[in-house]
Parts: sequence; structure tokens; C-alpha cells
Amino acid sequence: MPLPFLTADRAFEAADDVALPFDDRDRWRRPYRPGPWRVGAAALALLLASYVLFAAVIIALTGSVSEAGTVFGCSLAVIGAALRLLRVGVWVSDRGLRHVSFLRTRTLPWERVLAVRTVQQPVRWLGLPRTVQGEALTVVRRERPAEAAPLLTTHGADFLARPEAFDRAADAVEAWASENRRG
Repeated sequence: MPLPFLTADRAFEAADDVALPFDDRDRWRRPYRPGPWRVGAAALALLLASYVLFAAVIIALTGSVSEAGTVFGCSLAVIGAALRLLRVGVWVSDRGLRHVSFLRTRTLPWERVLAVRTVQQPVRWLGLPRTVQGEALTVVRRERPAEAAPLLTTHGADFLARPEAFDRAADAVEAWASENRRG
């Protein structure tokens, strides 16, 4: 059984014009794999959540149920944060471009996209306040052509120390934009 999330980096050379089972252009998809920093942080958060869940069971067996419920709620919050961390990134479909950050999601229809391009600029290192020189994939919107919002950077959690993966992801998002831009 093919796993579509594992094939994001590979080019498809199908002999037939048969669509692959996961080649539904109406579904939102991330055109790249999550990076090792993002996956590692989520794995550590899930490991922490397992310890907190175990503590909730111990508290429930020895202490009060309300305290165990509070600790169980904390573990659910950590699990939710880890899952949200794995969803962070850029998603594309025929409907538009979706930029998912940790706290909010912004969807931009292709009709409102003026350009998607890669530029050299100072970028944040792993999302922290420190900036370094790097590349960023930016989107220029029709209603605000003067400002270009960065979607992906070479020093983000998905592409730190992986410049080839950034180039492939940027090319994939730019291809989606040029293919779907209308007007």
C-alpha cells in the first residue's frame, strides 16, 4: 500500500495517464515532507505527554480524581500542540494556498496570488527572533503587492541544513502557483 506522505520528494514518471490514488487535486496537501527538527520536537512533546499520562494514571489510583483530570487535561494539551506542530507549513490545492502556523491558518485563493518567488533575505532561525541570511519563498498578493509574506525559509524547522529539500519544496509551490493562478 503506497503512503502518499512518503512520496512528496520524488518525481513521478508514470507511463500511463492514470491518476495515482492520492492524486486528488482538490485535497489540501503539503508538497514537501516535514523536516527533522519539526518531527523531533513533536516526538519529544509526545514523549513528554506519555509521561504526563502515566502520572495522571498514578494520581488517579492514589489521589483524587479531580487532580488526575487536571493532569490528564494537560497531557491532552501537549498532544494537541504536538499534532498542530506537525501540521504547520504550506499546503496547496486547486482552491488556493494555505499557510498553517502554530496559532492560525490563512488560506489565499489562487485568484488573489500575484506571484510566488524565492528571494534572498534575512530569515528567522528556527522561528526564533535571531535572523540570518537565507532564502525565503514569498507570496505577493494582489491587494498588497508591496509586501511579500514569507511562506518557507531555508532556516525553518523543515529545511534547516537541507537546502536541496528547500529548493524542491519552493519549486513545487511555485509550480502549483503558476499552474493554478487565474486572472
